[in-house]
Amino acid sequence: MEIKDFLDYLTADRKMSDNTVGAYRQDITAFSKFLEGRGIGSMAEATNTAVVAYLMDLKNSGKSSSTVSRKLASIRAYYRFLVNKGIVKVNPTEDIKAPKISRNEISYFTIEEIEKLLDMPDDSTKGKRDRAILEVLYATGIRASEIIELRVSSINLRMGFVTCNGDHGKARIVPIGSPARKALEDYLGNSRPAYMRNGDAEDNEGMLFVNYVGEPLTRQGLWKILKQYGGEAGLTEITPQMIRNSFAMHMVQNGIDMKSLQELMGHEDILATEAYYEHNRSSIKDAYDKTHPRA
Repeated sequence: MEIKDFLDYLTADRKMSDNTVGAYRQDITAFSKFLEGRGIGSMAEATNTAVVAYLMDLKNSGKSSSTVSRKLASIRAYYRFLVNKGIVKVNPTEDIKAPKISRNEISYFTIEEIEKLLDMPDDSTKGKRDRAILEVLYATGIRASEIIELRVSSINLRMGFVTCNGDHGKARIVPIGSPARKALEDYLGNSRPAYMRNGDAEDNEGMLFVNYVGEPLTRQGLWKILKQYGGEAGLTEITPQMIRNSFAMHMVQNGIDMKSLQELMGHEDILATEAYYEHNRSSIKDAYDKTHPRA
């Protein structure tokens, strides 16, 4: 069975996005080439030792723990597929633990920095739109790909939640607070209609966030918005992932349980959620060591 069969399964059955399927393709193909270099002609012949050797090779080449963990997750998913199809009897990735993600690999902003960022947009048509984008990003912690795919119908202002389809095709409901709801009301009532020149400002199935000519906001457009306001707020480095990380870290610091955070973030693997708790524990230990007289 070829890798293509697995990728087709991800697309047709798991409803994963093209970007996600592409990442799986890249990870599994790289492992296949590694096996070929070791004289293993078929991925069905790979052993636990071969997988460990590949992960060590990645680590020795300078790949981060998060990258190694992601590649292991891709390979593990592929072999689970092969086991389910009866192609192999044993998953060679079983009992292999993903490397712990170092806490310095999670970049996020303080609450004060986030508040400064959210205060940057003005009351112009563009400013109202951009404020709504920033508020929704921080209120929900959704990914860049998710926010640009939101439709007007994805928002329930009366109940205060956003319905997000996610990278794996699984819809999840994420609450939004009053500042985000207010920003969305302002945008939908004033800014979006001004941008919609083709008369479908009231189209409930239309894309939520649009550009100045009424076309769907692109990933590049989102990054440009973040770069503009990040620079104005004095944040020299800013990405959608950093705002997502900030959402998660601030929730952890305020006591959210791991299962709830996993659902809000849309993580399939609980290891991705655990990384935020590990980072928080390490930060608290650092603070203790630096400040307690008898640490």
